[in-house]
Amino acid sequence: MAVVNYKDLGLVNTRDMFKKAMKGGYAVPAYNFNNMEQLQAIIQACVETASPLILQVSKGAREYANQTLLRYMAQGATEYAKEINDGKLIPICLHLDHGPDFETCKSCIDYGFSSVMIDGSHFSFEENIELTKKVVEYAHKYDVTVEGELGVLAGIEDDVKAAKHIYTQPDEVESFVKATGVDSLAIAIGTSHGAYKFKPGDDPKIRLDILAEIEKRIPGFPIVLHGSSSVPQDLVKIINENGGKLKDAIGIGEDQLRKAAKSAVCKINIDSDGRLAMTAAIRKVMNDKPAEFDPRKYLGPAREALKKLYIHKNIEVLGSAGHAFD
Repeated sequence: MAVVNYKDLGLVNTRDMFKKAMKGGYAVPAYNFNNMEQLQAIIQACVETASPLILQVSKGAREYANQTLLRYMAQGATEYAKEINDGKLIPICLHLDHGPDFETCKSCIDYGFSSVMIDGSHFSFEENIELTKKVVEYAHKYDVTVEGELGVLAGIEDDVKAAKHIYTQPDEVESFVKATGVDSLAIAIGTSHGAYKFKPGDDPKIRLDILAEIEKRIPGFPIVLHGSSSVPQDLVKIINENGGKLKDAIGIGEDQLRKAAKSAVCKINIDSDGRLAMTAAIRKVMNDKPAEFDPRKYLGPAREALKKLYIHKNIEVLGSAGHAFD
């Protein structure tokens, strides 16, 4: 098939987004989506707060939604954003989250993604460089940006599973960035995938000291944080009060993420919090109205809950609100 040009879909890559974010002391939100309601909520939240946006799709979500349908959903998202914003389009990037191999990254580029992540963090340092460089060489032919990863985040999210956390080694980042030509780097400094990030009694902290050391090694280079959901306890409570069993779900404090966003961290990934917001709203409707069977009656409130959460994240946590047209 012919390669779909992401610009024809109304999308942008992350290059200018990250430059502006680093200059402005904020992080661009990277929100994962799997269906229409999530996509609507994300677009509405970012248009209403005038925030740039990275729409993220994991390999599993791409398989769930179908790659062809996904391409048109992304194009629909840019048209929808213009429609509800008097014709003005906020910057929107379509990004592959945790691409496991070259073939998946190539396929996403061919189908109109404007950015891809190649996650070679579970390989040796040398193998990670080799794989990442291969993806970069293909992506840059089409002006698609590439995110690499050094270090391993513990936790489970979609296809990504790791039992052990391995911090990014600052002395490796400079050679990795130079050898691969990546446009941004995901690092492991204490965040974790999923809703069960930490145990009760833990005092989870982001290793801002490691972040500062990495910034010294690669000054002005875009840094990415994965696994940055805060697991709001009010949402956990609503889920559990309405038949759920989320025991000991704990996340990263929003105050720490705000500090990180003021540094070289210019992309912060949030997925689990969105899942919790939607699930809490759906469970409440199902519990309050057990005779309800119209999907719009429970997916509608779920969409609103997600939108409210992401408006809060853009304004209070990431600091991206108001920066769409910088």
